[in-house]
Amino acid sequence: MTRAPVRWQAEAIWEAVAPRLPGFTVEILPEIDSTNTELMRRARAGRTEPTLLVAQAQTAGRGRLGRPWQSQATGVAATSAGALPSLTFSLGLPLAPADWSGLSLAVGVSVAESLQPELPAPGSGTPRIGLKWPNDLWLDGDRKLGGILVETASFVAPQGAGGPAALPAATRYVVIGIGINLLARSGDGMNTPPAFLGEVDASLDAPAALARIAAPLVAMLQSFEGYGFAPVQPRFAARDVLRGRAVTLSDGQAGTAHGVGTDGALQVLTPAGMQSVTSAEISVRPAGRALPPT
Repeated sequence: MTRAPVRWQAEAIWEAVAPRLPGFTVEILPEIDSTNTELMRRARAGRTEPTLLVAQAQTAGRGRLGRPWQSQATGVAATSAGALPSLTFSLGLPLAPADWSGLSLAVGVSVAESLQPELPAPGSGTPRIGLKWPNDLWLDGDRKLGGILVETASFVAPQGAGGPAALPAATRYVVIGIGINLLARSGDGMNTPPAFLGEVDASLDAPAALARIAAPLVAMLQSFEGYGFAPVQPRFAARDVLRGRAVTLSDGQAGTAHGVGTDGALQVLTPAGMQSVTSAEISVRPAGRALPPT
């Protein structure tokens, strides 16, 4: 069937962001291989202006460690006229924080709070949007709702600009890629079926979700540039789905997750003692339910 045109709120997003991010643009594409890949291509060619790039479909979306990000939906919900199965976009901008540690966690906090500003009480029947270290949004601590991919490139002066003399020497062009399931997807081959945003708020289609996320995300990135992850740590802790759970690290070590430090490192208590997990190459797989609070 032919999908009805999607009515994006691009102008409203631009009006909300441009005053605090000069040169900001919003682009909506019907299809591309990957929004992250495209912005990284542009950065390497010297096109490093702040850009929100949205794709209605991705043919080669990527997650962490090069894993493919599937954006197809299945079932009755997927046939809704005009409905996109997922929201996929990337935000690229120059950034120069003193410490990059915890950036993906700060992004996750911003997105989760935009989509669900207040966590519902346990047992309320409303799913809770939580955060799984280091870059996933989960629903009720068990099912993946979305993912975040952060990439950086050495900053290159915008073409024809003569060089951004006012920018710090440590500036890099950061690309924040975000993918969120909007409609139900097949769970074939998975231990648990993926979550989708309609379970939290059925009124949030792709344009509405993007409009909620964009401006607060820019504000979070600018705050992170000035102050790092430490001020955001308590907000991450409120949505941490791994804290108190048995986990297994990709190197085979097993232990219990004890939250994250002010630098965003995951703290895991193992038989060898407390380990601070910082490498993006280390995956953490939950191995049981969280312990009840004490």
